[in-house]
Amino acid sequence: MSENEKNSKLQMTDEERLELAKKLDQELDEFIGGLEKKRYTEGWPEDRWQEEMDKHPFFMKKPPQPGDEVHPLFEGLQKLKYDPDENTAEDLALSYKEDGNFYVKHKKYRMGVYSYTEGLKAKCDNPEVLATLYNNRSASHFFLKNYRSALVDAEKALEYKPNYAKCKWRAAQSAFFVNKFENAIEHCEQILDENPENTSAKELIKNVIAKKLEVERNERKAASEVKKKLTQFHHTIDLLKERGVKFDDIKPNTRLTEELLRPKFLPLEDFPVHIDEDNILIWPAAFSYPEFMFSDFQQNLNEDALMADVVQSMFTEPLPCDKDGKYKPGKISVYYENRKAASVSKVDLSKTIKEIVTEKNFYVSGGSLLFFVVPTHSHIEKDFINETRRPMVYT
Repeated sequence: MSENEKNSKLQMTDEERLELAKKLDQELDEFIGGLEKKRYTEGWPEDRWQEEMDKHPFFMKKPPQPGDEVHPLFEGLQKLKYDPDENTAEDLALSYKEDGNFYVKHKKYRMGVYSYTEGLKAKCDNPEVLATLYNNRSASHFFLKNYRSALVDAEKALEYKPNYAKCKWRAAQSAFFVNKFENAIEHCEQILDENPENTSAKELIKNVIAKKLEVERNERKAASEVKKKLTQFHHTIDLLKERGVKFDDIKPNTRLTEELLRPKFLPLEDFPVHIDEDNILIWPAAFSYPEFMFSDFQQNLNEDALMADVVQSMFTEPLPCDKDGKYKPGKISVYYENRKAASVSKVDLSKTIKEIVTEKNFYVSGGSLLFFVVPTHSHIEKDFINETRRPMVYT
């Protein structure tokens, strides 16, 4: 083929060129359309890409927290940073100090305590570094209101750096909060020796003195209350013995203690028998309703009260479970039980609590007065009287 013929074959009109381009575009579209439609799953999910970026050591904005999944590269960097074979004791201590400072800056004080503790475990022998670690851990404890630990660490820091002004101030404050008043004043005086115009130290001394006086006053008051309570208890025991009060769960001639006299019924356990200012016994009492299997409780029953008045006050409102209206003053009988004799005695409602308690057959049961309430002349009363009763079990 001649050269002219080749050139004539290569030359195309504009229409032919457009047609060819259209055909090539169509073929490309068909090729792409024929490819297997497969979702790419090896990358990060669109809604979590920022989270994944934050885990990468090159992009993370904060160190991993305990329990977080750690990137392998970060683990490698950590090994280099904290490997005792790759770092001196001082390097390790400083690394942990930096970690602690980071946590404290972000108000993660417990993590700060942990980091400074790890730094101290490195056993660095540089007094300046040790003073800083103890001081910073003291600050972390202080922010956590662990004032006792803050004081211990502050004073430890002062052993390594006696002129550590910040530490002296924190030691003084911590001592104030744990009521170590002499200690607090001593640290304040040391601060004032170096800076006589330190108004904060002067003010703290005033507060220490005021709080010391208040604490001492409260301690005297508490001691007086204990003494008064003990005296009252002894008077109560003397009066119980004088009255010949008997207990069905305490052996005769047993020395009575607060624990033995503590009521076994849960609603009464904080209200043991005691005397008031007029030397009158105040009793805890339970009124049981055998028909309904529940009890009313009187936490402070004056021994001079008439049983008739006690019953009247108990039924100012009807019992919720008394659908038939059987339990009303004048329609009920009150009994007490002598478990030792396996007998029951009917209470004379015209008598006082004192008179009832000192009757021959009456026994205090489980630290409380225990009475049974039944409708008068009812089958419930009859069954109660005739029933062979078993010893009661307190729960």
